[in-house]
Amino acid sequence: MELGSADAFGRMGTLGVEEEFYIVDADGRPTSGIDELVYGEEPPEPLSGRIDHELFKFTIETQTPLIEDPSEVESAITSVRDALVAHAANHDFRVAAAGLHPAAKWRELDHATKPRYQAQLDRIQYPQHRNTTAGLHVHVGVDDADKAVWIANELRWYLAPLLALSANSPFWNGFDTGLASARAKIFENLPNTGMPTAFEDFDAFQQFERRMVELGSIDDRGELWYDVRPHTGHGTVEVRTPDTQTDPERVAAFVEYIHALVLELADRYEDGEDGTEIRRELLDENKWRATRYGRDASFIGRDSESVVSLDSFVETETERLGVDGLQFLFEAESGTEIQRRIHDESGLDALCEHLTLD
Repeated sequence: MELGSADAFGRMGTLGVEEEFYIVDADGRPTSGIDELVYGEEPPEPLSGRIDHELFKFTIETQTPLIEDPSEVESAITSVRDALVAHAANHDFRVAAAGLHPAAKWRELDHATKPRYQAQLDRIQYPQHRNTTAGLHVHVGVDDADKAVWIANELRWYLAPLLALSANSPFWNGFDTGLASARAKIFENLPNTGMPTAFEDFDAFQQFERRMVELGSIDDRGELWYDVRPHTGHGTVEVRTPDTQTDPERVAAFVEYIHALVLELADRYEDGEDGTEIRRELLDENKWRATRYGRDASFIGRDSESVVSLDSFVETETERLGVDGLQFLFEAESGTEIQRRIHDESGLDALCEHLTLD
């Protein structure tokens, strides 16, 4: 039984970035049977020990080394991506990045044979069989377990605007879903996903985590796939909301904001601030707005009464936290808009090419 501990939470402000990608052929189309990338020759640094399959054989996850200095985020992301592209090229594959691959048809693709994923497929069935999603996960170290839980509780309201800014998955299974982030809705069909409830403290979260394993709902704590969670193994708060980004500069912008927000929330916790009380149903509504409308979404405010537009959120948070990346993300054409534009103007082949990293 794999369970974490309060002792894992020992350092404040460290960073780690996990990105999920697609392995594609020379034409940018999804391909199966890529075990050699993970289980064959040792991948180049900094991928060694930091690369694994996801559910499908054409999905692969990378991890950055531990990042001590936030100024090193973009170089860490770029070096990992460059190493993955080179590693894939050595085996005549390419790498694509998006929340969903527009040409991926799940019935035609092979699932990973790893026992963990086979157990999930057997337990979850259809929702997991079609889960061709790819996301961006940002870890921020927190030096106290109760603080980490409080921060995760507070982060829940901020997740919908982050999803709206990250939306990069309008196409699924070969058609336009009409959603800005179809990945968010497809992934949410799995159990133990979406918006978590607030937890009173670390003991309450750990009791829940332990109970889910002991009662057979999950095989290990890693299968609590909520949009934000205290990671009891790494000693971090993990934000799992954004779509995978095609542009690494956008990844760095999300990391900059999430890091600054976690540090600011940590200060508020130390000052004894009470947590925000907001119904989970309202948080779910905000996530739906982001999923459906992306950049055009507005959100129910933290007071549960006002409405906050995305542009006002960006303006407020940019000024409040002194970050630049949010404004960059908001002013740039969204991933969803880019995908639809390329598809409409040049077709699916051009879109597949656009999503490749080389």
